[in-house]
Amino acid sequence: MKARGRIALVLAASAAASLVGCWQRDAASRFVTEPAARGDIARAIVATGTVNPVVTVQVGSYVSGVVQSISCDFDTRVEAGQVCAKIDPRPYQQQVDQAKASLGTARAQLRKDEASRDYARATYERGRALLAKGASSEDSVDALRSAYEQAEAQVRLSRASIQQRQAALEAAQVDLGYTDIVSPVTGIVVSRNIDVGQTVAASFQTPTLFLIAQDLTRMQVDTNVSESDVGAARLGQRASFTVEAYPGRVFEGQVTQVRKAPISVQNVITYNVVIGVDNPELLLFPGMTASVRIVVEERRAALTVPARALRFVPQGFAGEPGGQRVWVLRDGRPAPVAVTVGIDDGTRAELTSGELAEGEAVIVDETRGGDSAPARSPFRF
Repeated sequence: MKARGRIALVLAASAAASLVGCWQRDAASRFVTEPAARGDIARAIVATGTVNPVVTVQVGSYVSGVVQSISCDFDTRVEAGQVCAKIDPRPYQQQVDQAKASLGTARAQLRKDEASRDYARATYERGRALLAKGASSEDSVDALRSAYEQAEAQVRLSRASIQQRQAALEAAQVDLGYTDIVSPVTGIVVSRNIDVGQTVAASFQTPTLFLIAQDLTRMQVDTNVSESDVGAARLGQRASFTVEAYPGRVFEGQVTQVRKAPISVQNVITYNVVIGVDNPELLLFPGMTASVRIVVEERRAALTVPARALRFVPQGFAGEPGGQRVWVLRDGRPAPVAVTVGIDDGTRAELTSGELAEGEAVIVDETRGGDSAPARSPFRF
């Protein structure tokens, strides 16, 4: 009988231990956990932008006329001063010829007026000599002096007319020179907006004929950063971006400008943060859309937990998570751990303090129980 009692006691103790273990395993199976791990983490600004050359020159036309010839096309390498197009120069050549003729007429008139002045001066001097001898009246000498002064004034007027005609000639020559559309910089033609035979009208607004990128090996990304994030942008911050043309490649750059001019689109304010990037392989084209990530703050080898662990609260427990505590599994049951949160990248968050060890299981979700899936009885036989 004593032996049977001892056997019954052992069986009861074993069954109780098994029931407790099953309950703990079932409680643990309700939660999804991820380990706290060390790694690099960074807080970043995410924005979209457009790839553009650093220096882009719009080449227009100062004069109007018909395009006579084009010597530059898309992707053409041009040098400073190279003629890219020519507007029909004949109307402007006629203006130059007319101005030259007018200038010649004014010079001839000057010579005529100078001759008249010299004759009037000689006559006046003879009249004065006769007046001194008493052979002439003062009235006649005054008339001769008046004629001389008028001739002198006419000479000055002719000289001024020559200067005016000379300026008109130079202006006509300038217009004639502008019929040659030249590149002001050395670069690559990005866009051509004219064809041979097209009429260019420069009366009200200078038309853009060519768009020339000065150096495509150095590009910039103009991003639209929201006003809530632009306060964290600083010069020299590291940035990376991707373009759809090369989905598997990440381009590196840095912030070169934080422009303070607001951009308002449907009452949404954004600011242009410029990212400078090298383009030695000419992979980036002007106008490409870029998905930009600007690193604002980063930590090395920081203890991190999943960001959703900071928002998790087990069923049946009250309290606001607030990012100030996480839940871990200890002895098969959820237990809160107070923590201090540093930076986060949207996926993981840095813990700057708290009694949490590296590799410890942190609860991020609850898979069973509650309204979503009623929990089974923890007792199993």
